[in-house]
Amino acid sequence: MRPEKGVLIVLSGPSGSGKGTLVKKLLEQRDDTVLSVSVTTRQPRPGEIEGVHYYFRTREQVEEMIAEGSLLEYAEYNGHYYGTPEPPIKKWLEAGKNVLLEIEVQGAEKVMNHRSDLVSIFITIPSMKELEQRLRGRGTETEESIQGRLQVARQELSRAFRYQYVVLNDEVDRAVERIQTIIEAEKMRYAYMEDLILEVMNDAQAQ
Repeated sequence: MRPEKGVLIVLSGPSGSGKGTLVKKLLEQRDDTVLSVSVTTRQPRPGEIEGVHYYFRTREQVEEMIAEGSLLEYAEYNGHYYGTPEPPIKKWLEAGKNVLLEIEVQGAEKVMNHRSDLVSIFITIPSMKELEQRLRGRGTETEESIQGRLQVARQELSRAFRYQYVVLNDEVDRAVERIQTIIEAEKMRYAYMEDLILEVMNDAQAQ
C-alpha cells in the first residue's frame, strides 16, 4: 500500500489567541505531524530557540530568500518579516507527514491563494477583553505594543471568513480536540483516500 499523503494545515489567529500552546499540545499528541519552522526578522523572546521556534534572520537575509523565491509566503507584521520556507514542506508531505503552518493571517491568505491542497483553521478568542488580558499577562509587551496588537486582532477577526474552519480557544484541551477532529475528518476526504480506492478496485479486478 502506498504511504498515506500528509495534510498541509494552516493555523492562524490573533496574537494572544493561544496558537502556540495549541500547536505544542497537538504535536505532543500526534507523531505524524510536524511544525514548519518560519523565518523572522524579530528578536527572540525569552525561551525561544533558533531552528525550533523560528529561524532568526536579518532583514537583508529574508529579503534575499524572497528574491530567490524559496518562501511559500511572507508577510510584514508589526515591522518585522515572517516567512515560510517551502522545500521542507514538500518533502514532509511526500513522506506522509502532516505539516502544520502556524502563521499570521496575512501570510495565511497568501498560502491559501497559492495552493488549495490544505486545511485552513482560524483560532479565535472568546472576547476582545480576554485577549487584552492575555496580552498583558505576558509581561513582555509595552502599552503601545498591546494597543497595536489589539487593533491588528480586530482586522484579523474580520478575515476569519477566508478559513474553512474556526476553532474557539476557550479551554486548551477542548480546542485541541476540535482541531484533532478536523484533521481526522480531512484525512477521509476522497483526495486523500483516492489511492486506497484505486488499490481496492485493482485488487477486485485481479481476482
